[in-house]
Amino acid sequence: MDSCCATLKANALPVKVGGGLRNQSNGFWGERIKSRDSNTQLFKSVKSERKIKSGVVHSILTSPDINQDNVTFQAPLFETQKADPKNVASIILGGGAGTRLFPLTSRRAKPAVPVGGCYRLIDIPMSNCINSGIKKIFILTQFNSFSLNRHLARTYNFGDGMNFGDGFVEVLAATQTPGEAGKKWFQGTADAVRQFIWVFEDAKNKNVEHIVILSGDHLYRMNYLDFVQRHIDTNADITVSCIPMDETRASDYGLMKIDQSGRIVQFAEKPKGIDLEAMQVDTRVLGLSELDAMKNPYIASMGVYVFRTDVLLRLLRFSYPSSNDFGSEVIPAAVRDHNVQAYLFNDYWEDIGTVKSFFDANLALTEQPPKFEFNDPKTPFYTSPRFLPPTKVEKCRIMDAIISHGCFLRECSVQHSIVGVRSRLEYGAELKDTMMMGADYYQTEEEIASLLANGKVPVGVGENTKIWNCIIDKNAKIGRNVVITNGDGVEEAERPEDGFYIRSGITVVLKNATIKDGTII
Repeated sequence: MDSCCATLKANALPVKVGGGLRNQSNGFWGERIKSRDSNTQLFKSVKSERKIKSGVVHSILTSPDINQDNVTFQAPLFETQKADPKNVASIILGGGAGTRLFPLTSRRAKPAVPVGGCYRLIDIPMSNCINSGIKKIFILTQFNSFSLNRHLARTYNFGDGMNFGDGFVEVLAATQTPGEAGKKWFQGTADAVRQFIWVFEDAKNKNVEHIVILSGDHLYRMNYLDFVQRHIDTNADITVSCIPMDETRASDYGLMKIDQSGRIVQFAEKPKGIDLEAMQVDTRVLGLSELDAMKNPYIASMGVYVFRTDVLLRLLRFSYPSSNDFGSEVIPAAVRDHNVQAYLFNDYWEDIGTVKSFFDANLALTEQPPKFEFNDPKTPFYTSPRFLPPTKVEKCRIMDAIISHGCFLRECSVQHSIVGVRSRLEYGAELKDTMMMGADYYQTEEEIASLLANGKVPVGVGENTKIWNCIIDKNAKIGRNVVITNGDGVEEAERPEDGFYIRSGITVVLKNATIKDGTII
């Protein structure tokens, strides 16, 4: 009778055939693999001892008709499940009315607000998805969505823009559907997803195991697959991305408490007063130093979540059918009976929720070294291809500034400022601590000369104009000898008839506004 002996074990130490199959420990499974009596009997028939290499099968054939030979096979490895971008979809929330960012949102959705000179806020989560390999992307839109939809169509499509292969970018605009609930606008983040729940149950999305929920008004660079991997490794139903937060801003965010395993045990959305104090934790559990933990005694939600698809659909359809918001309703309720984990994001992140935070985040891009920058060659940020000429600069003084494509600068001064696409700054103009968004179109030299001859103001900044601490929206027309410095230190003002607002001491010149020659603000 032929006898055969084989050993098969991944990542094992060399074992002796003659000694039988020994009990070996395997850390992944957390238990020992034991030999059976039948296997022991097989090993007893082999008298000689051989050392066997780990991860390789050696067979010893004793048939008289077959020469002894060694046969090598590929040993199976016991590995954790890896995050597969093909099984992940993302939902980007287009945001509500954006009242805190008004007047920048008076004619556009928050994700469509220009940022960094040539991008829009929606480009941040879109580019993060693409760089993470996630190419099944849904965008939910509702308020002032025209410019957002236009930008998405021009930039992220299958023809003229990015080519996503087997992926897709679907814009899901708020619409009426059958039933009483279908006649309402989106009532919140969770309700927006619920109203399109049939899309995520569609056959083409049947292989989607995890859904990443993203906001369209944050500035950060993130690999979402690392986020999903943590979600898988902890066998979580929901994972919430979080950052340490200081006391001055903590009440603006959802706050959480976690146990030693990273599981969220308490979640409170934007608590105030005593409730805020109750959410203080020792953030050294996140790996912070004692000094950093004292500065940042809170754990804040970024509003970025990953759900197991079946859990998300069950929560919205059955468990909490009347809950409208993820942060204030769904997540706090799910903490009680689901495995909700925290994922620490240890990098730059900024919520562009107010005029001041938008202004500060933009000007911070000009600093050296910047806390955040768009020009990372490994993870680039995408935007609409405009095919503009290089910027032309004539005898200008430029310090700590970002100058975008297609601009014309003539003997002007730009300091600690951002100059957006197609901007025009005339002789003697001075920009300091200013975010200028640029223009959607050019005016020819003949058109500009004609406007000036008739006492009108062309698009751009006129001669000898001084602008400090200001946001200049698209297509603004600012005349000659204008002074915009808010010299009186006004914190809040509403002057739409004069083409500007003041928010948190920052002057905001409205889109398409005209500031006449000699105006002083």
